Amino acid sequence: MNKTVTGTGKTVEEAINDGLQQLGVTKDQVETNTLQVPDSGLMKIFGKKEAIVEVTLINDPEQRALDFLNDVFNAMKIACKIQTRLEDNILFINLEGTDMGVLIGRRGQTLDSLQYLVSLVINRKNEEYVRVVLDTENYRAKREKTLEDLGEKMANKAVYYQKKMILEPMNPSERRVIHAKLQNHEKVFTFSEGEEPYRRIVIQLKDKN
Repeated sequence: MNKTVTGTGKTVEEAINDGLQQLGVTKDQVETNTLQVPDSGLMKIFGKKEAIVEVTLINDPEQRALDFLNDVFNAMKIACKIQTRLEDNILFINLEGTDMGVLIGRRGQTLDSLQYLVSLVINRKNEEYVRVVLDTENYRAKREKTLEDLGEKMANKAVYYQKKMILEPMNPSERRVIHAKLQNHEKVFTFSEGEEPYRRIVIQLKDKN
């Protein structure tokens, strides 16, 4: 579907409605730019002009995410290919380029920050919340595997040393990965303690009774 169309009509309002019909959206979802006002021409005989209005969809999550990220990457002077896919109110965004380590940051902090900012931008005018998953170089899957391995390793240590293990602070999404990995463990259970951004996971031995 086009993101910007040109509507025509006898009046500006008719031209806007023509654009809305082409996009299949309502007026609150677009911005309009009048390119030509109607004119009956000389003595209402010659040179009659229709109204022409450019109608641009603004409530499109994919386009708004693309516009925002392109502005960010241009400011950072980073060449990056952006691919988007909207599915079941989840916007998947994948970044490709030669300098992706900068965008990932330490333990994915820069990537998480970008993901959060994109979410703010696209949900500002959306009636339905759209979740954003921003990824590059398959980092999310690799990080999830690393966290699962860490959880299993620390659970084994807790059992071996017979004492609780306290992990380093993590963000909520990272903690969820470890909680999920160990939720059915026979000998340990997990919980979180502390305040953000220093909240961390504790791996505790289950009561033998």
